[in-house]
Amino acid sequence: MTRFTQAELEAARGRLVPDVAADGLQVLFCGINPGLTTAATGHHFARPGNRFWPVLHLSGFTPRLLKPAEQQELLSYGLGITNVVARATARADELTAEEYREGGRHLALKVARLRPRWLAVVGVTAYRAAFDDRTAQVGPQERLIGDARVWVLPNPSGLNAHWTAATMAEEYGRLRVAAQA
Repeated sequence: MTRFTQAELEAARGRLVPDVAADGLQVLFCGINPGLTTAATGHHFARPGNRFWPVLHLSGFTPRLLKPAEQQELLSYGLGITNVVARATARADELTAEEYREGGRHLALKVARLRPRWLAVVGVTAYRAAFDDRTAQVGPQERLIGDARVWVLPNPSGLNAHWTAATMAEEYGRLRVAAQA
């Protein structure tokens, strides 16, 4: 992986990262917002220490461990990636409540247009803020967005110490089983 200087990472602040998406996906994963490493590389979940790619493989969604640069391969598995908020930041706590709400509105429109079977929001705090659902927990939600069922997954950031890669893989695996049913 390319190492970036602090100046290069700061230059990535605010950049937009294109979605990996197509119509009719089985699962559209939705991160909080791009981090600076993601914005600098153009690859989702690119920061070293982020567990998204290993957990995706451990849960059975992919037959091998993909690198962030291989993100387009997700489409061949019926999977995609987007974000609640498009703006890249160093930390999610740099986002405002209004950005989350506006992101939720844009996400709902995107989901209605793309028609995935499942929307998997990666991070319960982001889901709560974007959809004004203060009681949401990790797991399947009652709410539909468009025609898509919603599942809230644990945030794979290395900062989320409450979840190990193994326990995250179990939860992601529950979604995989539901999505294949």
